[in-house]
Amino acid sequence: MNFARIFKNNQQWVADKLAVNPDYFAELAEGQHPEYLYIGCSDSRVTAEEMMGVEPGDIFIHRNIANLVVPTDSNINAVIQYAVEQLKVKHIILCGHYECGGVKAAMHPTDMGQLNAWLQTLRDVRRLHQAELDSIADEKKCFDRLVELNIIEQCINLIKNSHIQRAWYRTGHPIVHGWVFDVRTGLLKDLNLNMEKVIAEFRHIYDMKPGETT
Repeated sequence: MNFARIFKNNQQWVADKLAVNPDYFAELAEGQHPEYLYIGCSDSRVTAEEMMGVEPGDIFIHRNIANLVVPTDSNINAVIQYAVEQLKVKHIILCGHYECGGVKAAMHPTDMGQLNAWLQTLRDVRRLHQAELDSIADEKKCFDRLVELNIIEQCINLIKNSHIQRAWYRTGHPIVHGWVFDVRTGLLKDLNLNMEKVIAEFRHIYDMKPGETT
């Protein structure tokens, strides 16, 4: 696809939107009020709005390789703080996907240059769940399970986040959800993360001090 085609597609998209609602872009320019923060993978096959069937302005989006929530990553921390404190999102969706290249790289360690430091988080997930993963003889099923375990661990990293904890204790939101997108079928799968249970289990380690949660 060349650039001329992209701009032609854009013009057609504008025309289609205006045909349905002449005020569409005027309303869009008034500001955003999304209830959802979506954290997903940068994979070009996984497009949040399209697979969720939502419109521009409905979800606030952050994407990176293998949908990681790294505590020292200033980028994702800024996104979380803005989404929680300014946009006051009600839900945070951490969405991974099967056939993830980042997860596959963690399954078969090799020197990947600049990516080594980023993938260390994924390799830590593999190490934490090594016994379960080693018990899965089928490599494809093992791959899928590591995708799911990574989603769960990244959701736990979200729950540890101070911006999320402060807001959750104060308002009961945002609620963290762990999803996986199956690129083989197009379907979304909810891993049914229980946020209250996770917080209760790790509260003595990661809970904010009372003076920091008010």
